[in-house]
Amino acid sequence: MAEIVIGVGGLGASNSKGTTIKTYALGSCVAVVLLDPQTRTVGMVHVALPDSSIRPDKVASLPGYFADTGIPALLQEMRRCGTRGPQGLIVKLAGGAQIMDQNNTFNIGKRNALAAKKILWGFGLAPVAEDLGANFSRTVTLSTDTGVMTLSTPGRPAWHL
Repeated sequence: MAEIVIGVGGLGASNSKGTTIKTYALGSCVAVVLLDPQTRTVGMVHVALPDSSIRPDKVASLPGYFADTGIPALLQEMRRCGTRGPQGLIVKLAGGAQIMDQNNTFNIGKRNALAAKKILWGFGLAPVAEDLGANFSRTVTLSTDTGVMTLSTPGRPAWHL
């Protein structure tokens, strides 16, 4: 069984049987997950910031770091795996927690989630499921065989979206 690990600002997609795509410890970051039921392709991007204008020097090396560049890059990666375009894709979101900003000074988690939704809407996509906010980190695992998205956090049983 192959595992693709997505780091902060990373992205990946696969339709190879027996593959899992995983990202660890989403705090204020947001995982945008795309599933294509026709080609059985799954993909994920680990978005750290809402807009690339914050750090344009990072776009070339880590397009997934930002919602506005990461989601289009993930759609392109999904096309490389055989999807025909955004139509028919299933979208799920996780993360966007408020971990280290207890005074709501920056609201990075909320801003990341809203930016991701805005970019998705621009492609005619909307999440069918989401697990966003709160004050705990999440690890997300995605299976190419089942398309099931599993979330986990310390001290709590795993759950599915």
